[in-house]
Amino acid sequence: MADILIVEDEPSINELMKRTLTMTGHRCCQAYTGREALRAAKQERPDIVLLDINLPDMDGFQVMAQIGTIPVIYVTARDEVTDRVRGLNSGAEDYIVKPFAMEELVARVQVVLRRFHREEKIFAIDDVRVDVERHRVTRAGEDVELTNREFELLRVLLVNRNIALSRTQLLDLAWGMDFFGDDRTVDVHIQRIRKKLGLENYIRTVFKYGYRLEI
Repeated sequence: MADILIVEDEPSINELMKRTLTMTGHRCCQAYTGREALRAAKQERPDIVLLDINLPDMDGFQVMAQIGTIPVIYVTARDEVTDRVRGLNSGAEDYIVKPFAMEELVARVQVVLRRFHREEKIFAIDDVRVDVERHRVTRAGEDVELTNREFELLRVLLVNRNIALSRTQLLDLAWGMDFFGDDRTVDVHIQRIRKKLGLENYIRTVFKYGYRLEI
């Protein structure tokens, strides 16, 4: 769980980002202008800031220059290469161009949190305990052996809990470019995880799409 400051002047987008990140276990505060963002960053000391560039009172680059050492991800409609380069050269950890999928936002946030050692290390579901750092899974106190692919798939489901992920997204987030084959292999691994950990009532099938871990 991380504390995230969302700086976005469009209320509907701001709220959607908040709902998505809250569903995955994070705490969020919101700002709609640059000045609000600077006040919130000082008062709340968030773990990460999601920062729009086009703000009504000052642009995101000006905010970034005053925000201090808090990790920043730009989330903006400005997709020119010059803007991307300027954003990354200003010290931002990432640059996301609108429109984007909420799953992508969650994944990129996790990458930055991992980089700064601020991501969740231990997850619990019923009698299942997952220690990400130690790569250890137990059920009712007993160790459960998962393959590397099963563990990575479980980790992605946990990080993106309560969000439906397609089979293709699961492949990309869990195994990336290392995987070659049919995305239906996800089904086989999901069945194994369910059986080994007794998570049949938690890992839900999303018809003709993929899976969602409900906690």
